[in-house]
Amino acid sequence: MRIELETFTVNKRFPLTISRGTTAQTTNLWIKLEHDRIVGWGEASPFSLANSRQSTETLQQALQQIIPQLEAYTPWQRQQIETLLYNTQLPSAAKAAVDMALHDWFGKCVGLPLWQIWGLDCSRIVPTSVTIGINSPAGAQTRVRDWLQFADVRVIKIKLGNPIGITADRAMFLAVKEAATTQDIFVDANGGWNLEDAVEMCNWLADAGVKYVEQPLAQGTEEQLAELKKRSPLPIFVDESCHTSADIPQLAHCVDGINIKLMKAGGLTEAIRMVHTARAYGLQIMFGCYSDSALANTAAAQLAPLADYLDLDSHMNLIDDPFSGATLNKGRVIPNHKPGLGVERSAA
Repeated sequence: MRIELETFTVNKRFPLTISRGTTAQTTNLWIKLEHDRIVGWGEASPFSLANSRQSTETLQQALQQIIPQLEAYTPWQRQQIETLLYNTQLPSAAKAAVDMALHDWFGKCVGLPLWQIWGLDCSRIVPTSVTIGINSPAGAQTRVRDWLQFADVRVIKIKLGNPIGITADRAMFLAVKEAATTQDIFVDANGGWNLEDAVEMCNWLADAGVKYVEQPLAQGTEEQLAELKKRSPLPIFVDESCHTSADIPQLAHCVDGINIKLMKAGGLTEAIRMVHTARAYGLQIMFGCYSDSALANTAAAQLAPLADYLDLDSHMNLIDDPFSGATLNKGRVIPNHKPGLGVERSAA
């Protein structure tokens, strides 16, 4: 097979601030994999966690180095390709791009969308949340109004964990709730709280009608999750603390759900493993994203019927997304009936 690699830069309509910083623009990677005159597409987007950073440059270099080895295979050799990617310790976002392209190629080869190949029921897809980053109370209300004017929003995820402290978190939350009168509200602290603040906030947020709290404690402090779960009335989801299926067994006793992201997991193949592993432990499932375009989010939407919660809004916040695929219908990100991922290059 022949593989091409191309960069593309996307800009956010609303810059996003979380406990670790602000993002307004990213440069992502587009893989095009061709075999038997069929082309599969994949995306790698950069992201940073506490102990690792997968930059655009790192991902590009890693993919350029592995492409000559990959081109010796065909898309039908997915198990051998997965072994190669594992043995070469390819960064997870680079793995995701290759795995995505292989799945897209396969769907196009057989002429079916992935969700149909997997026998999934798109009527079970829940509404996606849209994200309100850390802001002043007035700024947060403006962001809510902007989103409500721009899209059919049914669920809002508020980024808390303000470095100023939980008093600022409370003020921003109340401002968002005042502006979002009919939407469900979820909270993601991105590891911005210590244990005592997390306990206090979980109890306060439960009284305010929040459904769950995501990543209340910092990555690396997972030993405190069991204590938080005992003292929290809200379900606890983890994101930064759970990358792949291998992380789930040691977390299962102290959390209620996991956030699966294709870039963090390494693609659709591992995302499916994570779903089944989490379900075996009785955990709930969320699919999330980084600064992904419609290409990667449409790929994630193929698995959306398996999720209890969705946070696939990053492409909706782009002013120059070069791709189109899944569409928003009554607040839900719905994949189409086109073969493979069902993604096309948007008109300029």
